[in-house]
Amino acid sequence: MSINFRKTSFWGVASDLASCPESDRPEIVFSGKSNVGKSSLINALADNKKLARVSATPGKTRLVVYFNVDDKIYLADLPGYGYAKAPKDVKAKFSKLCDQYFVSGRKFSLVLHLIDIRHAPSQEDVKMLTFMNERQIPYFLVFTKCDKLSRAQVMRQLAEFGKILNFHDDAHCFAVSAEKKLGLDDLKEAIESYLQDELGEES
Repeated sequence: MSINFRKTSFWGVASDLASCPESDRPEIVFSGKSNVGKSSLINALADNKKLARVSATPGKTRLVVYFNVDDKIYLADLPGYGYAKAPKDVKAKFSKLCDQYFVSGRKFSLVLHLIDIRHAPSQEDVKMLTFMNERQIPYFLVFTKCDKLSRAQVMRQLAEFGKILNFHDDAHCFAVSAEKKLGLDDLKEAIESYLQDELGEES
């Protein structure tokens, strides 16, 4: 069953777990730093620049933002960590929301963890990867803004990141550019392939 990513629409937002949609379909979670380009990637996948709000102020997303893709899957954009210009109590609130999301037992199918390929992974990135490995949470690593580097530089960065993040040669890694639409087809195909069994059960 193919997924038409162009048929993606805004579903709503959730300020707590009770506000999240019913887990009646596969759900893909977007995680990463607040300036890594999660909203831009969602827009690029959907081929709709106006779908997810892209803010010039990192850390502005403080809720879980949901999108309905082709009435087949949900995309869940979690608040990003780091750089958020917000009071400590507000930061603590949406940090807690993210933590609860992963330990609540809520059903989700896959995490897309985004990292800016131009910069070394943060301590939060390392902690997140360690957490997902320990919990055996399935994830793809998506390295964003690859158009800012040459292909040789991209390959060098991926090799270096492999040492820092301790991911294996067979890990699902993608170098993408939302701006130049690079690597998006490979990512879409991988998502469809990964969700094939779940989508097949619902068809």
